[in-house]
Amino acid sequence: MTPTADIGIVGLAVMGQNLALNMSDHGFVVAVYNRTGAKVDHFLANEARGTTVIGAQTLEQLVGALKRPRRVMLMVRAGQPVDDMIEALVPLLEPGDVIIDGGNSHYPDSTRRMQSLAEKGILFIGTGISGGEIGARFGPSIMPGGSPEAWPLIKPIFQAIAAKVADGSPCCDWVGEEGAGHFVKMVHNGIEYGDMQLVSEAYDLMRQALGMPLEEISAVFSDWNDGQLNSYLVEITADILAFKDEDGTPVLDKILDAAGQKGTGKRAAATALDYGIPLTLIGEAVFARDLSALKAERQAASAAFGSRVSSYKGERSDFVNDLGQALYVSKVVSYAQGYMLMRAVSRELGWNLAYGKIALMWRGGCIIRAAFLDDIRAAYERQPDLTNLLVDPVFRQRMQEGELAWRRVVGAAVSLGIPTPGMSSALAYYDGYRRASLPANLLQAQRDYFGAHTYERVDRPRGEFFHTNWTGQGGEVTAAAYSA
Repeated sequence: MTPTADIGIVGLAVMGQNLALNMSDHGFVVAVYNRTGAKVDHFLANEARGTTVIGAQTLEQLVGALKRPRRVMLMVRAGQPVDDMIEALVPLLEPGDVIIDGGNSHYPDSTRRMQSLAEKGILFIGTGISGGEIGARFGPSIMPGGSPEAWPLIKPIFQAIAAKVADGSPCCDWVGEEGAGHFVKMVHNGIEYGDMQLVSEAYDLMRQALGMPLEEISAVFSDWNDGQLNSYLVEITADILAFKDEDGTPVLDKILDAAGQKGTGKRAAATALDYGIPLTLIGEAVFARDLSALKAERQAASAAFGSRVSSYKGERSDFVNDLGQALYVSKVVSYAQGYMLMRAVSRELGWNLAYGKIALMWRGGCIIRAAFLDDIRAAYERQPDLTNLLVDPVFRQRMQEGELAWRRVVGAAVSLGIPTPGMSSALAYYDGYRRASLPANLLQAQRDYFGAHTYERVDRPRGEFFHTNWTGQGGEVTAAAYSA
């Protein structure tokens, strides 16, 4: 086969197909392969009919169709299938060729794969892709990381097919070495978990506390999307709430309240625990999905305890206004926590992530795209070493402006018996983060009392450790190193 293709794609599920068509639309010749050959034939005869897409029935044919240096993009399930496909491809490639993993791989796996392939002279890119099937087809957010030498080889393709912001800038730029691309996508998905939970809580409060019909709730979300809450998730929520089934009733009311997940939110929360970062809202969003999955147990508990949900007795319009403010400031916390995690891991692994550029990459195409990402980009341009988004002057003012409404909403939810783990944990984080003094002094005293774990003193320099013989029987022996 004469080498004419600019890039090869392995895997023709919806994302692989749509990326191939997107690349073809932008003038690139794409060769495609799928383990099931019939899927290649079907794709060429239907969705790819009339395009320059080339079909391959074997990996050898795929590689043979590619111009040098060869670029092969894997759109297969994360985990072992990626390793299996890399193992099958390596004997067919040459030094300087590029393997791209476009799935939701765990970032340590991408680091391992880059290092292993480097020993063979093959370049590796692990790239996060956000935007779902529509984004893949018409412009996703793309977050590539891995071998720096590979970036110039894939940059023209990736930046051409990526979503564009108003000034034409592509929502794709180099993230960093090793697993940085997939790490940033993992954080993106963690923020997505938090965002979705917060939006669901706002819907639930309007439905349960205010008794609003879905059409009215949809109108509220549409209004919010015209203001500072403008975002993809708010936009599609308005559409979902208004969508009717064939019998004229809302589809939403027919969907079982048991949420699924693919694991990226859990990975973000687990990574935060490993690095000591309080990713509280995102953690609660993961646990909220876990709780929702216990449908049968919740039904039994509901029968045992009965419903404690009450109706809100105040002015409905005032509560809706408060709810919009509470949703906004809670969303800011979700992004702030995600950026805290990126900062910690970047410093530990030496990735030097460009936080303003990441905000730009998320400004279009992706699931968490929101108007205030421009403000996040500006915040990190003003202060690249910003410790926390909440202390940026612009966001600090907005948090203070929304604080009282936030407290009224969370307080009302508690009194009415409506769970708001996202908004409540976001508020608790906000309160804790801005406290100069927390009750952890008692916690440290308890640790020292039962385990001789030592403590630091406010009247001595940091780094000096002390132990008290609280019972008179403990002696002066202390436990292993104190860590804070």
